[in-house]
Amino acid sequence: MPTAAAGVEAAAAAPVDDPESRSVRLKGAAFWAAFLLSAAGILASVNQVFNLGLGGFKPVSTGYYYLIIGLFVSLGYFAFPARKGQTDVRWYDWLLAAVVLGCSIWLTAGAQAIIDRGWNLAAPLVPTLIAGLYVALALEALRRTGETILFVFCLVVAAFPLYAGQMPGFLWGVQLDLGQTVREHVYGLESIIGIPMQVVADTLIGFIIFGVVLANTGGGSFFMDFASALLGRARGGPAKVAIFSSGLFGMLSGSPTSNVLTTGTITIPTMKRCGYPATYAAAVEACASTGGCLMPPVMGAAAFIMASFLNVPYAEVVTAAILPALLFYLALMLQTDLYAARMGLRGIAGDAVPKLGHTLAAGWHYIVALIGLTYLLLAWRIEGEAPFWIALFLLAVAVIKGRKTGFGPRAFAQLVVDVGQAVAQLVCLIAGIGLIIGALSITGVANSFSRELVQYAGGNLALLLAAGALTSFILGMGMTASACYIFLAIVLAPALVEVGIDPMAAHLYIFYWGMVSFITPPVALAAIAAASIAKADAMAVGFKALRIGSLLLLLPVLFVLQPALILRGSLGEVLLAASTATVAVVLLAAAFEGYLWRVGQLATWARVGLGLAGLMMFVPEVRTDVAGSTLALVTIVLAAWRARRQPDQPPHPPTPAPPG
Repeated sequence: MPTAAAGVEAAAAAPVDDPESRSVRLKGAAFWAAFLLSAAGILASVNQVFNLGLGGFKPVSTGYYYLIIGLFVSLGYFAFPARKGQTDVRWYDWLLAAVVLGCSIWLTAGAQAIIDRGWNLAAPLVPTLIAGLYVALALEALRRTGETILFVFCLVVAAFPLYAGQMPGFLWGVQLDLGQTVREHVYGLESIIGIPMQVVADTLIGFIIFGVVLANTGGGSFFMDFASALLGRARGGPAKVAIFSSGLFGMLSGSPTSNVLTTGTITIPTMKRCGYPATYAAAVEACASTGGCLMPPVMGAAAFIMASFLNVPYAEVVTAAILPALLFYLALMLQTDLYAARMGLRGIAGDAVPKLGHTLAAGWHYIVALIGLTYLLLAWRIEGEAPFWIALFLLAVAVIKGRKTGFGPRAFAQLVVDVGQAVAQLVCLIAGIGLIIGALSITGVANSFSRELVQYAGGNLALLLAAGALTSFILGMGMTASACYIFLAIVLAPALVEVGIDPMAAHLYIFYWGMVSFITPPVALAAIAAASIAKADAMAVGFKALRIGSLLLLLPVLFVLQPALILRGSLGEVLLAASTATVAVVLLAAAFEGYLWRVGQLATWARVGLGLAGLMMFVPEVRTDVAGSTLALVTIVLAAWRARRQPDQPPHPPTPAPPG
């Protein structure tokens, strides 16, 4: 098996576009302009988070948010071309960058005056014109970084205050004129600089810096080699390496598609060489990479915004998310193991597997960084400062080892620009998405929507869950996970809470269902990225990923019905829920793959029996647990008796991968 370092290099060279990002590789004057903007943005963030007051600069919070928008949206105009396929920075990109930076500096300088004079309610002509220009710049930044459907959706909803008074029923709201609308969007505290932007500026910049430093200093290579050293020789080792490494890297990067393109360039070809069909290999990688966004400690932007909406420490979100994420990865591991057993697939040859001791000696600092970040988040609960300290630790190690790793001044400059581009993408998206929240809040529709939704559903939990799942899935097709979650957290989560669902479970429910679209046709961004590497049919990979990752559809419903799965309840309730869920995962994995340890291949009736038993054990009731356990026991006994009466059947021979 090639080293993961080679895989990361291959990822950089591979002609595979990340469907989540349209950024280009900057060069020349644009590169150094991006470097200066990134460095200024990082310095401003450090100054604010640690309250340093460098040079006497202590802006009010709104002034800091305007400054962050100005620095990173202007960088976004360099990094994200106006047209798809365009690779160079045009004159109008420089102009737009200068305008948004100039407007933001003006807003930063007058932030306190804006609050004191109440410009969101009434303002002179010039500030109103600047507000209108700022909204247009935010929408253009969103158009460049997001999909067309997200841009159109934000444009229509951002203009909602202009026609809210003409809407029927619960969509009716307070109507404003154009000047009032743009002033509320820019000078108010619920739109462009609302909660999502505040979370990005106060917390997420540090985590983005940490993620980029981790990747640029070799973290992806280490996690791949570490997973290979642990699991490479096991039965079906390549698939288990893919799951473990993608989970480790994904829980820190928070991007399913980028995770596929980073780790999948090694894991997918290796799985194919060891006998896994291209479709199955790509589906496993897509599921593992998507699950990384659900695995603590980082989980992506939406999880931090969730903590802010719920007004709880981020540690509570991490704690609630850990058990469902572990169950999901357990399901992936079991299915790949049973598939390998049924097909007679082996692990990687011993001489191709990295030595564990050598791997740990070379990358021990990544393990320390992961443990340290988790400790600072859970024990000290310093979400804002923690990633900066860990990123600084990784940078220090990289500089010390610079002669061996090649991490020099140019690599450092590229790292700063990479940080800037990553932050710019998120800031550009959130600035546009904030318009949705602002429009629904200032018209009063956000509250009436959830209230009317409960009324129309008649308080029926099943109807509300179905509506939430369908809406999350549809929005997830055209939006990022953060955009989908933010919209539904405003309009749907309050309705779920009103009918008695635990608030954390309600927010995790819509978050999970928004992630389903990454592995579900017709969009399935993670599956498409994996299919391009595997040279397999994208739709076939999507449907296979949906089957392998089907627990992703079940888990949200389960922890809504049984909050003990998100660690809400007594220790006994949590242990019972975890135990029955684990047994259910084992039974469903055997049913899906048609194989069970010490029994062998399963007949269709046995697979159906185990599948039904697993589903029954997922239902949080004693009767269903007893019935499921009984059905599973009877099915296993009959299947084992049938297997002993029949001659041993050799496993299906693995199909060798095609050349190249």
